[in-house]
Amino acid sequence: MEALLRQQWGTPKRKPSRPPLDELILTILSQNTNDLNSGRAFLSLRQRFPNWDAARRAPRREIEEAIREGGLSRIKAQRIQAILEEIFRQRKEASLDFLKNEPDGEAWAYLAGFQGVGPKTAACVMLFSLGRPAFPVDTHIFRILSRVAGVRGNASPAKIQEELQRKVPPELMYPLHLHLVQHGRQICRPQNPLCGECGLLPLCAYGKRYGSAGSRAPEARV
Repeated sequence: MEALLRQQWGTPKRKPSRPPLDELILTILSQNTNDLNSGRAFLSLRQRFPNWDAARRAPRREIEEAIREGGLSRIKAQRIQAILEEIFRQRKEASLDFLKNEPDGEAWAYLAGFQGVGPKTAACVMLFSLGRPAFPVDTHIFRILSRVAGVRGNASPAKIQEELQRKVPPELMYPLHLHLVQHGRQICRPQNPLCGECGLLPLCAYGKRYGSAGSRAPEARV
């Protein structure tokens, strides 16, 4: 799969990594919204407060105002401040930089211990900030792999992520994740996927059923 995606999209460039706490908060802001809105909310939050300790100590309404553009601002503001408080209680500073020196399992367990931090959020911090083997499964990746494999029933993003983290070689996790996200945004879209332009068509149960060169598959919510 990675070879086919690389033929279609080329080799992805590795992006500069953020500090792990920045990545964690950005990923929380990305929940239930798109990258544009979450990015704007994160930038607004960083501009409003000089550091994460200032955000920890700020009135909740100021956090809500700063991240309003990202949606669900009340829930996310509460979640962010609760995490900042817990980190500060344990570490006496609002930082997760110590995770850079922790083994993979301990780093993962620490991140997953926060309320509101699920497998995808923990994996984003592990992969993008800490450079560890992890495979976040977002809506794009879940949609593509569900269509390719014809998965239904009890499949879930968490189960697919767990399987990928067992099976994908660590050196392929970063490029494959980026390729799948790009593919989901531009080709394997939620509605009117461009099956005739899809490099994964030889592997895809959904595409073989509905699409051939130059045709579009029916709309489907996956």
